[in-house]
Amino acid sequence: MPNDVSPAPNRHGAAHHHAPRHPSPPIPLTPSPDARPPALPSPSPFSPGPVAPAAEPLRVVVADDNPVVRAGLGVLLSGRADIQVVAEATDGREAYEKTLEHRPDVVLLDVRMPGVDGISALPHLVDIAPVLMLTYSRESAIVHEALRLGAGGYLVHGEFTANQLVQAVRDTKDGRANFTVTAADALLAHMRHGTPPRRGPLPEGLGSALATAPAPPPPHTAEPSESLSQLQPVVGQSSVSGGPSTTPNRQQYGLSSREVEIMDLIASGMSNQQIAATCFISEKTVKNHINRIFTKLHSATRSEAIAHWLGTAPRNPGRQP
Repeated sequence: MPNDVSPAPNRHGAAHHHAPRHPSPPIPLTPSPDARPPALPSPSPFSPGPVAPAAEPLRVVVADDNPVVRAGLGVLLSGRADIQVVAEATDGREAYEKTLEHRPDVVLLDVRMPGVDGISALPHLVDIAPVLMLTYSRESAIVHEALRLGAGGYLVHGEFTANQLVQAVRDTKDGRANFTVTAADALLAHMRHGTPPRRGPLPEGLGSALATAPAPPPPHTAEPSESLSQLQPVVGQSSVSGGPSTTPNRQQYGLSSREVEIMDLIASGMSNQQIAATCFISEKTVKNHINRIFTKLHSATRSEAIAHWLGTAPRNPGRQP
C-alpha cells in the first residue's frame, strides 16, 4: 500500500524558525578611559538654598524674691524656642550681679524684694540691659519712678496672659514698650493732670536701699562704672540736692506747653521711647519736639539742654542762653 500519508502538520501551524541569538557583549568591569560620566541635571532655580543658621535665643534674667514666680516664669519662657532664661535672682543686688555676668537681652525685674529692691537696682541695670518691670506693685508713684529711672515697660501680675508676657519680652529686647492696664492708667492720669505725681518717698522706702547695699562684686566681674553701691543716678542727685540756689528763668526760652512738658521729662532722665509712651505720641514726634527745644535752648546735646533748663550751665557773656 502506497505510503500516501503525509506527516501530520504541527497543530500550532508551521514550525517557527528563529534567528540565532547573538550574545550581548560583556559589561566591562572598569570604565573605558574615553567614557564620560553622565551629566548631572542643572539645579532648579527654585531649589532651596543653604539652610540659615538658627538665631541665637533671646536671653533673659528673672529677678523676683518669690520662688514660685521664678519657677513659673522659667518654665513659661524657656518653653519658647527663641527664649532662654539664663539666670534667676532673689533681689536687686543678685540681679545686678547676674546681669553683669550673663549680659542678657532682657531683665525681668520685680519691685518689692528684700535687701536691694527693684527700684534701687533699676538705674544700674538699665546701663547693662533693657529692663521690663514685672511686679504686683501697682501704685502710680512707683510706675512713674520706674519709667523715670529707665524701665522699658511695666507689667502688673494678673493683667496679662502668657502670650502677652512672651511678646512683651520680645518687644523689650527690640526697644518697644509694653504696659498693662494699671501702668497705662498711671500714664493717662499724668496726661490729664499735666504733671507727674509729686516726687517724694516711695511706699515702704523703695529706692533707698543703695545706702545699705552690700559690697560690690569683685573687681574682675564688675566694671568700674557699674558699681551698684557707688553709683547714683546723675539726674536724681541734682533733683534731690535741689541744684543751684537760684531758680532758672525758663520763660526766656519761649517753649510751648508741650515742649516744657517734654523738656521736664528729658531732665528727669527719660529716653525718647519713654517720653513717647508717657505722652502718648510717636518717637518721631518726640524727636521733632526735641530738635525745636534744642534750638530754643541753644544746645547741641541732651546734657547741655538739661544744664540750661536746670540753670546749671556756666554763664557765657558772649552767648545768649
